[in-house]
Amino acid sequence: MELVCIECGKARSPGKLFPMNCDCGGLLEVRHDFGKADAERLKALFDARLALRTGLYASGVWRYKELIDPELDEAHIVTRGEGNTGLYDCAPAERYAGVRRVWLKAQGENPSGSFKDNGMTAAVSRGVAAGCRAVACASTGNTSSSLAMYAARAGLRCVVLVHPGGVAAGKLAQTFAYGAEVYGLEGGYDAGVRLLNRHGEKLGLYVCNSVNPFRIEGQKSMIIEAAHQLGWTLPDWVVLPGGALSNASALGKGLLEMKAIGLIERVPRIAVVQAEGASPFHRMIASGGEALIPEPAPHTAASAIRIGNPPSWRKAARVLRECRGVTCAVTDDEIAAAKRVIDRAGIGCEPAAAAGLAGLRKLAEGGVIGRDETALVVLTGHLLKDVDASGAPVPASGLQHLEPDELFSRLAAVHRAK
Repeated sequence: MELVCIECGKARSPGKLFPMNCDCGGLLEVRHDFGKADAERLKALFDARLALRTGLYASGVWRYKELIDPELDEAHIVTRGEGNTGLYDCAPAERYAGVRRVWLKAQGENPSGSFKDNGMTAAVSRGVAAGCRAVACASTGNTSSSLAMYAARAGLRCVVLVHPGGVAAGKLAQTFAYGAEVYGLEGGYDAGVRLLNRHGEKLGLYVCNSVNPFRIEGQKSMIIEAAHQLGWTLPDWVVLPGGALSNASALGKGLLEMKAIGLIERVPRIAVVQAEGASPFHRMIASGGEALIPEPAPHTAASAIRIGNPPSWRKAARVLRECRGVTCAVTDDEIAAAKRVIDRAGIGCEPAAAAGLAGLRKLAEGGVIGRDETALVVLTGHLLKDVDASGAPVPASGLQHLEPDELFSRLAAVHRAK
């Protein structure tokens, strides 16, 4: 393993955590030497670990430790048994999107309720191994609740920067409950990332946003686990929402590495879906541009992807090139409609997570994705993450109080009508 700058190629030891970026300003990524990896041996090892219910290798991230962080001492790993999320065949989603088959990867089943746990266990564990005593992030909500949970587990100080009034109440409640120091910052996520990148080291704060290369390694486990669940044969497409673009970076990296090792025979294409009010990456790709122009005032009801200057856009752009990827943008109404389909299928998700299914439908309608093709859609967060935007018809004044006889009469009338 080594850390390599994606811009200039300069390498350094993975044990050197600071600075988080290369001297040239480029993002760092973990490079593994998988030249001697034995795919069949790894498959047998991963299969054997599926039987475990406790311990490190019962985690849906650390089950794949040889692909995530093989050099990390097990004693430093901070885990909550993350991963192990469901992969659901979903006929309603297939009908809605208009493609042959759809699987939904429900990352909201993670301990803190979002995909962030897959990456955060890896990032925080590396911080613990290096002796860090304080961690920090800027967040739209899911990152903060995940980091706060792992920091509490490890006994670390946790500093969180959020946009005042811009984070769903449930996510903020989680973050406070786990004991984080939460600060409101004008400019929200984008301003927070800039501040932490510039001053994190001098403030003694180990930054766990997606600029952290070990977080990307942990997030790879989502697609590794999905491949394992599907017998190492993946669908034609992997479709996911795009906010900070760490998921696109991580999943693409995981796919290419699995192909190089021989765990999978074919790399699916990737589709990154953004909300129209926060879609600078889609605009760049659609226009053929080579540099991202930030959205100064991102706006969407899908708060988890309300990011105007995604820090991982260069990694994501490279992944799209290598995986023949595409992008699209969807409206808040399209996101809400897709969310209703997922919710009524008995799976459920937060609004941002539904952007993937909304994008799949749009790309199929436009002929980019064929009607006879198959897709895995990543659901990034739990239904209860953002209840104010859930779309569920809960009366604002609360439930009506009925006597038993009156309730029986109403139910009987409905039964007769049906």
